[in-house]
Amino acid sequence: MTMAVDEREALLRVAWERALEWALALVIGMALAWAITLTARQPPGQPIQLLPPPTPPPLVVHVACAVMAPGVYALPPGSRVADAIQAAGGMAPEAAGEALNLAAPLEDGQYVCVPFRGTPTADPANHAPPAAQRLNINTADEAQLEALPGIGPTLARRIVAYRETHGPFATVDDLLAVSGIGPTLLDKLRPWITTGTTP
Repeated sequence: MTMAVDEREALLRVAWERALEWALALVIGMALAWAITLTARQPPGQPIQLLPPPTPPPLVVHVACAVMAPGVYALPPGSRVADAIQAAGGMAPEAAGEALNLAAPLEDGQYVCVPFRGTPTADPANHAPPAAQRLNINTADEAQLEALPGIGPTLARRIVAYRETHGPFATVDDLLAVSGIGPTLLDKLRPWITTGTTP
């Protein structure tokens, strides 16, 4: 009788252990299933948006003297003197282009003067353009004015503001009324500018 009870208890113990194993396996399985379901329901990560680097502003240069179309041109950064001359329609037939370094890099606000044949070429940048190619201070915008020697953004704004308030300049000497322009700077500007009626 005792033996039968012991066998029954042993069988119950084995059955109980197996039931615990099954229950534990079931709990682990449910936990895994829940974790997988939870992970699958999470929204996907947001894609990273790569922005292009900011575009540098163009170079604004004044091309004059012996070129086909003198004027102020906006060129891409990294442009060379040759690019500025090309933008101005190329060299005029009477140009002394060999006096220039066509491979020299441009700077914003630079004045490029292609010298005429027979013009001293020690420093072409310091030779004034012919009267017909001088910058008209009554019609020039700020960018064109900035290309003049000694004129930066502030003075260019003042010239335009003065012109809008007081009307066109009658003579080049009227620039002396603009704050920041004195006799020395005016003498430096005089070979490069016109009012449209007088040089």
